[in-house]
Amino acid sequence: MAVTTFPTVDQCQSIGREKHTVVADMDGTLLIGRSSFPYFALVAFEGGGVLRLLFLLLASPLAGLLYYFVSESAGIQILIFVTFAGMKVSDIESVARAVLPKFYLSDLHPESWRVFSSCGKRCVLTANPRIMVEAFLKDFLGADLVLGTEIATYKGRATGFVCDPGVLVGKNKANALNKTFERPSLRLGWEGYIVAAKPEVKAVTSDKLPKPIIFHDSRLVQKPTPLTALLTLLWIPIGFALACLRIAAGSLLPMRIVYHAFWALGVRVSVKGSPPPVAKKSIGQSGVLFICSHRTLLDPIFLSAALGRPIPAVTYSVSRLSEFISPIKTIRLSRDRVKDAAMIKKLLEEGDLAICPEGTTCREPFLLRFSALFAELTDQLVPVAMMNRMSMFHGTTARGWKGMDPFFFFMNPSPAYEVTFLNKLPLELTCSSGKSSHEVANYMQRVIAATLSYECTSFTRKDKYRALAGNDGTVPKKPLLYPDKVMGC
Repeated sequence: MAVTTFPTVDQCQSIGREKHTVVADMDGTLLIGRSSFPYFALVAFEGGGVLRLLFLLLASPLAGLLYYFVSESAGIQILIFVTFAGMKVSDIESVARAVLPKFYLSDLHPESWRVFSSCGKRCVLTANPRIMVEAFLKDFLGADLVLGTEIATYKGRATGFVCDPGVLVGKNKANALNKTFERPSLRLGWEGYIVAAKPEVKAVTSDKLPKPIIFHDSRLVQKPTPLTALLTLLWIPIGFALACLRIAAGSLLPMRIVYHAFWALGVRVSVKGSPPPVAKKSIGQSGVLFICSHRTLLDPIFLSAALGRPIPAVTYSVSRLSEFISPIKTIRLSRDRVKDAAMIKKLLEEGDLAICPEGTTCREPFLLRFSALFAELTDQLVPVAMMNRMSMFHGTTARGWKGMDPFFFFMNPSPAYEVTFLNKLPLELTCSSGKSSHEVANYMQRVIAATLSYECTSFTRKDKYRALAGNDGTVPKKPLLYPDKVMGC
């Protein structure tokens, strides 16, 4: 019996296929990687926590043995059961929407994407659970139809089992394909191409991605391959103890020596530019308003460490725990423009103040829209470009508990912050010289973005939280803890 061989995908023409329909697999086809373990690991960790990831890692050798020597379906079912059993369906959908696209896009096969994107109708047929991949495939790759393994649910939670006809491999995959394209309107003259494992190719570069990733919400920086997942689990108890030590140093030591303490504990702080001198209240000088780009809630703390003195910060939402361990005073915005303006003016009379006008953090090289309120309150404006580097954990979240944000940042083996002080805004570019507050805010955004080689956007806090958490990011008002130290945002 003759064996049918197919040409490789790099031989496929992508011109003039606007009226064609394409059907592609996912692992090893649209994606360079041929293992789905990292993505199950992301769901396990982000949706179920450290123990769920540990159980998945322990079960992965069994899943591998079954997959390669017994049945592909059995191996995949092991991964599905350990990852999903008992997890809320809403949590799985949240991870699929907010976490997985970043990692999928970083592994997008250039030749497969070239062909896939050239076709007018796009279908993906995969053994992965549809709930895991559908949001990414439709929102980022423009898929019209996603055929994947369906997981069983009970009262809003996944049971860990799969629905009939089972995992879409072998005959199940062929049957699903034939059933979907059995209608006359969908019949095509089929062409077949394979994606060779070798030679190895590099993923689609960020500037050629179908849609840029501006917001994402994984705690993990790197894709959790089995080895990376193992190292992460081994590091977590060590990292947490180290984070507690670093946080204690930042909270308890005088700010003038925090910079040196951080360096001694492996936290790299780089300071560039010349900060302005301290305002002299004795001669009536008002404080400087530091306008910072927003990377994590620790921005004002590293600003204070760079200056060697605590700088109060006006913020929007932090947890009680973060507020309690903060070495600087944080002042909560009321979201009432008149009240907030009066409060900030009063604080500036007392000394310097820091504010992050983006209103929320952004991990990627983009700056969100700057709120214009700050420009109306003072002419003493100093832009500060903040940049950080993390190798293992992200120190921000939109879906999780924000109280762990500083811990995750300091759990990195050697986290780094770069604080760049830019020149004070010239008087002729301030509101007192006739500029509108929006003109001043946009100018500050452009100046900071140019320093960091970032891109300016018009996205806001609401856009971020709608994309990642399914809400508008509004924080309910909470009673004050102390009359002189209030929660920020």
